[in-house]
Amino acid sequence: MTNKIQSTARAVALTALERIRQGAYSNIELDQLFQRASLKDSDRRLATNIVYGVLQHRLTLEYWLHPFVHRQLDSWVETLLWMSIYQYHYLDRIPDWAVTNESIELAKQWGNPGTRKFVTGVLHAILRQGLADLDKIADPNQRLATQASVPEWLVKIFIAQYGMQATEDLLTAINQPAHVAIRINQAVTTLEKVKAALDEEGIEYRPSVIAPDALVITRGTILSSNLFVQGAITIQDESAMLAVDSMQVQPGDRVLDACAAPGGKTVQIAAQLRGGQVDALDIHQHKTRLIEKNAHRLHVADRVVAHTLDARQVDTKFADESFDKILVDAPCSGIGLLRRKPEIRYSKRLKDSEQLHQIQLAILAAVAPKVKKGGIITYSTCTILRQENEGTIQAFLADHPDFELVKTLTTRHVKDDRTTATLTILPSDFGSDGFFISTLKRIK
Repeated sequence: MTNKIQSTARAVALTALERIRQGAYSNIELDQLFQRASLKDSDRRLATNIVYGVLQHRLTLEYWLHPFVHRQLDSWVETLLWMSIYQYHYLDRIPDWAVTNESIELAKQWGNPGTRKFVTGVLHAILRQGLADLDKIADPNQRLATQASVPEWLVKIFIAQYGMQATEDLLTAINQPAHVAIRINQAVTTLEKVKAALDEEGIEYRPSVIAPDALVITRGTILSSNLFVQGAITIQDESAMLAVDSMQVQPGDRVLDACAAPGGKTVQIAAQLRGGQVDALDIHQHKTRLIEKNAHRLHVADRVVAHTLDARQVDTKFADESFDKILVDAPCSGIGLLRRKPEIRYSKRLKDSEQLHQIQLAILAAVAPKVKKGGIITYSTCTILRQENEGTIQAFLADHPDFELVKTLTTRHVKDDRTTATLTILPSDFGSDGFFISTLKRIK
């Protein structure tokens, strides 16, 4: 394997995928590689497509490659073959010969003549024989897992918790492209002013159906827009906005954001304050600085106090009944983000979810005395696994009779016809991230 970053889309994609396999984050790795490689916009788009496509469909690609390979492969060779199959099957506009030639050239640059010859033979065999029909996989769970490229243990949990039809819809949704949503910073501007500015910059959008201060970008680059640079908007998923939306923050409230970094929900809370304060916690100092940076960019630094503190240690910093409202956007498995962060589907295990459940309970137990009587704790996660959601809430309530679960309500009445007090949003519901929100009221 070479350490050189060649300035082609596929070379960048191969490098990124290899580093992601070693633990790098996809978005960060791609950004860093793009800074080092001089690529046209079209090549950046191709590299991004290949990286996220291979991550999204990895189990499918493994299944298709398996019949053609009968030996242990170097990691980069396997990744290169996944990339090739992904392009053959999913990128109709690229001719097979172009994919083959580029892949053979990469094998030559990264390996030796023997590796080049091996890759050439495998690719020609794939083009001659075609790829296996996934519908012929006999076991239904394995078939769903392979088609959607989601580990079988996770498919089984989805079926057990949501049923077969909802699982099929969910698995389809997570392999659709993630969209970009923005939240209008009501501390400095209005929705109408933002729309006018977007129109002037030629950025296309549509209204969000679930979040009141949100727009979904359908065409254009928002990060380089004047609105973003000036702090009039911020990028935030629509589902994630609903946690704060449900809190009904009042201008003079004192609010605790117990698991705050990088500060997206902190600044959303702060935008609704006039004379109030939000105390934002994170266990790591560099992440606390991110909260402060976010608050300054969005012009709400005067309402935000960031603390480097483990939320389980709040008793060392705050007196009981210090807060009108508390947000616990808890550490979780992140399974609701499978569309946006496809690599996490391969790194998570059931035991991770079980361990996180214990951490979540510990945080809730620690912050519970800090909310005033009659105040609320909003508990949210970006997972859709019930053991981290309803399971955590029920365990907390069993040990805290001074709290009751009340129905989570949002401005846009999202899923108000549900029978549960808690609110679960699946990626298949609105095209946004999977999310869970619950509202705990202190009654004594």
